[in-house]
Amino acid sequence: MKHYTSIHDIDDINAWIEEARLLKANPLKHLELGRNKVLGLLFFNSSLRTRLSTQKAALNLGMNPIVMNVSGDAWGIEFGDGTIMNGTTAEHIKEAAAVVSQYCDIIAVRAFPTLVDRVRDEREEVLNSFVKYASVPIVNMESATAHPLQGLTDAITINEYAKTQRPKVVLSWAPHIKALPHAVANSFTQAMRKMEVEFVITHPEGYELNKDIVGDTPIIYNQEDAFKKADFVYVKNWSSYSDYGKVLNSDPNWMITKEKLGNAKFMHCLPVRRNVIVEDAVLDSAHSLVIQQANNRTYAAQLVLKKLLENL
Repeated sequence: MKHYTSIHDIDDINAWIEEARLLKANPLKHLELGRNKVLGLLFFNSSLRTRLSTQKAALNLGMNPIVMNVSGDAWGIEFGDGTIMNGTTAEHIKEAAAVVSQYCDIIAVRAFPTLVDRVRDEREEVLNSFVKYASVPIVNMESATAHPLQGLTDAITINEYAKTQRPKVVLSWAPHIKALPHAVANSFTQAMRKMEVEFVITHPEGYELNKDIVGDTPIIYNQEDAFKKADFVYVKNWSSYSDYGKVLNSDPNWMITKEKLGNAKFMHCLPVRRNVIVEDAVLDSAHSLVIQQANNRTYAAQLVLKKLLENL
């Protein structure tokens, strides 16, 4: 594996999950693997779990992490080819990626979508520019269309808490006060399609995700019907894909309640807006796995870094 930019970089998800669980049982076993290696973490957008868990993962492998908030602390970066740079950008990605590659053995990048121009967002300009111009492996810490560290985390968590061989997993849309990206929902969908689960998606009409990602996954427009006999309910808001970036529906009746959830386990990537996405009674109950998910972020990132280090 040269880079980790998508769930599709996972060749055998069951083997990866097993290896992640071994790392979790003994997180410092490979402390020498990353000695004298540097991980550069470049944040074009805000972060809490991704920032801290990826740093911890690097430290568990003996690496030295360097963190930069690019949008606030660095020169404005130009990504276009042939651009006359007489505006607000002062440095081109060609030089920036090459320079950072000299300082770091692995580069991790976080850059959100515009939610205005779907073609541009799906081009993954920031992430793919680093892949193109850097000379070291690139890790996607969430991009315009994908969050593969989160998707791997969620696969690990479901495997850890599943009580049946083929659990029913539901991805449910829920309301939010603003338009949000598709990245988490996309990567979760891709991860579930690699696993031995009964997977369905539920959302109001108009919130269909990219058909190329969803494939033949069943879509159920009635949330309560979708939740029947569910073992895991993964909840996330996303904006419209067809009417790109728009909020078409903010129906509060799609909020997750204890009554709707039943005996299923509740999952969310965090941060989560209480009593908008999900009521307190769910988050504060034994059915919630959100803290356990957040803990598994470290071991998902550690596994990815381990595999990249082994190939350096």
